[in-house]
Amino acid sequence: MRPDARAWFENRTTSATSLAEIDVPALLAAKRRGGHAVSVVLPARNEAATVGGLVTDLVQRWVRDVPLVDEVVVMDSDSTDDTAAIARAAGAVVVATADVLPGQGTRPGKGEALWKSLAATTGDLVVFMDSDLLNDVSHYVPGLLSPLLADTRVSYVKGCYTRPLSVDGQVRAAGGGRVTELTARPLINALWPELAGFVQPLGGEYAGRRSALEQVPFVSGYGVEVGLLVDLLQVCGLPGLAQVDLGTRVHSHQTDEALGVMAGQIVSTVLARAARGSTDRHRVSPAACSPSLRTTAKASCPPASRWRSTSARRWSPSPSTSTASAPRSSYRSGVSSRAATRSAGVS
Repeated sequence: MRPDARAWFENRTTSATSLAEIDVPALLAAKRRGGHAVSVVLPARNEAATVGGLVTDLVQRWVRDVPLVDEVVVMDSDSTDDTAAIARAAGAVVVATADVLPGQGTRPGKGEALWKSLAATTGDLVVFMDSDLLNDVSHYVPGLLSPLLADTRVSYVKGCYTRPLSVDGQVRAAGGGRVTELTARPLINALWPELAGFVQPLGGEYAGRRSALEQVPFVSGYGVEVGLLVDLLQVCGLPGLAQVDLGTRVHSHQTDEALGVMAGQIVSTVLARAARGSTDRHRVSPAACSPSLRTTAKASCPPASRWRSTSARRWSPSPSTSTASAPRSSYRSGVSSRAATRSAGVS
């Protein structure tokens, strides 16, 4: 690992593996002192089995009991199950991605849901969490917010964790995140070695300042996370990025075929950004993107600052919008050693 990457890792990686490691009263005081509003966004497509429990805990713990979060929004991407109804009953504001900024067109994929959430939320601090999490993640939101509330120089925070892997009914303590280890991290280490300290560049749990998030495009498909990381490096610089060890992450696993599609889109996203140049002037010829990779590339949603400066203003549900839940006021009232070990895998 390069000296600048190691120095960043040692200075910008903190630990929040459980609530016991987090000073919640101090976070709440920092939020109030800074006049911040916090939005938590869960992109979801057919996650009826898990979204209800996640939303229930988030709303009860961080909206009602401790007012650290101002809104919990589920961005529903054309679910065909009961995801929307379950999330709404649990207390979230549910927004159909198709209803947001229709004039901007449709770019199906997770990235579109994340991008459109910037129009459907109001917080200056935005926390993103996947909707298929299976373990206790009650500490994720305050853990991700901690660096943003503690240091105004930090604009983007990635979560990192151990990812157990289930194989033939047997659970291994680690081994999840195969695309991360076999595809994403080797490419990042080669092309942007200053980012080698990020343990989970593809992880779905992260937080950022709206002012930074609105300056970058969102790849609509699986490349959204690595695209954000590379693009925000250009916007914020390495000192503006941080990482939090959140302990363990358990989620549903995809098939090998699905992982292949994911890997292809990630490679395409990385090569597209390498072709335009990085901070170290690493470049890849456009010819390096084979036709097969180009077919897996997903369209990017432009920086939100573009539509915010035009007639397309922030989306808000009308009283008759079927995907919106009850008014938000209705629920408002009521560096660890393990992280260092993980990062040591990239030299």
